[in-house]
Amino acid sequence: MALYLEHFGLREPPFRITPHTDFFFEGADRGATLDALLYAIQHEEGIVKVVGEVGSGKTLLCRVLIERLPKNVETIYLANPSFTRDEILYAVAEELKIEFSRERVTIALRALQDRLIASYGKGQRTVILIDEAHAMPEETLEQVRLLSNIETSRHKLLQIVLFGQPELDEMLALPGMRQLKDRITHSFRMRPLSQVEASNYLTFRMRAAGYRGPDIFAPEAVALIARAADGLSRRINILADKALLSAFSEGTHAVSTRQARAAIADSEFAPRSRAQRPVAAFAAVGAAGLALGLTLAWLLVPREAAAPATPTAPAVRTPAPAAEPAPVVAAVPAVPAVPAVPAAPAAPPALLQHEQLSRLAGYSAGRNPLLRARLEATRARLEAEPDERYSIDLYISDNSDAARVERFLMRARDLVPLDEVFVVPVESGGRYRIWALYGVYPDHEAARQAAQRLPPKYQHAFRTEPRSFAELRRAL
Repeated sequence: MALYLEHFGLREPPFRITPHTDFFFEGADRGATLDALLYAIQHEEGIVKVVGEVGSGKTLLCRVLIERLPKNVETIYLANPSFTRDEILYAVAEELKIEFSRERVTIALRALQDRLIASYGKGQRTVILIDEAHAMPEETLEQVRLLSNIETSRHKLLQIVLFGQPELDEMLALPGMRQLKDRITHSFRMRPLSQVEASNYLTFRMRAAGYRGPDIFAPEAVALIARAADGLSRRINILADKALLSAFSEGTHAVSTRQARAAIADSEFAPRSRAQRPVAAFAAVGAAGLALGLTLAWLLVPREAAAPATPTAPAVRTPAPAAEPAPVVAAVPAVPAVPAVPAAPAAPPALLQHEQLSRLAGYSAGRNPLLRARLEATRARLEAEPDERYSIDLYISDNSDAARVERFLMRARDLVPLDEVFVVPVESGGRYRIWALYGVYPDHEAARQAAQRLPPKYQHAFRTEPRSFAELRRAL
């Protein structure tokens, strides 16, 4: 038990590194990813992939997903990456309490299919959650693909979610993995936390642990911790725990930059900052010659000045005014004054640049009429709506397959007016992500209230959030 609990008024340690579902932070797209996973599993979307660095929160997301799935979804959690091709099949069968002989794999597959068909007939769904999928042998991942093929003529009988480190993407890029990769309908990435998100994360964890006072972590301390942790939640937990312990040992109830630096210095994963590096190198430079040392110091000072959390604005040198040329109008005969003619109104500035329009046009709707119509309507809105207007963010997906988006639109027209659904293809690194939005509203509050009136199915499946058109255009 942490030593500082009573000191800070906590009922439990706020920064444990073990996955604790009460401490699931829904910021930084975590909540949106969870909602998308819930939607995909309940709507037979096939194989889903979640990728993130070590310590980004994948296992906690998986635990929360298991808790929040409805009772009619049977979950199978596999955390052993060393399964062989046959062992993973047997492991799934054992989790479902299927009795069969291990002498023939085909018998096991048939028994598994019969069990899944019976469950589906009772209104149940079955999902396999595979952790550490990046460490699985290729032949085991191939067996995962075969398991995903268990289906009836109209329905998937088995949903699969792969959780793994970025190496999973590298493995799926191999030629032998292309069949599995083509079956992945949704792909999500657990990105690192920004400084603002890290601040919200620290506050959330403290509140979840019972703290009720003002924010303990100073903004400068948060910046140091977020930067040293590379935005990874597990590292943030480790540094925050050490910083709290340092504050407790000093008898203070706030974490300043001093405690944050002490925590960083005590960690093994955080690189030392310039201020912590030995000065021996600079002494060696000085020994090489006074002139060279002064030159290096002159070059280094401006870079060091960028380190404080609140940088000062650089001095601006005002150029001396140029000599005015002799007035040319002196030689022009005077003319009688005439009434001023009002200038024609200037054309409104283009809201989308040429590059943005090119990127939008680069995404093909293929032979999907609903998608093609919504893309045209979306472009028209992006070119016309002012920055202060808002829409409702439904979801963002790395899977930009046009046929899949068309299926979403086909389902959407049964729930909402389709002419209010917008599809924004966002290009990054030569690949597209799909941003689905709903409606146009005059301000943030109107969009927030409209989100509460969306069909319950959307409110359950999506983490709706108002987005300004200025933000949408910046994403392009």
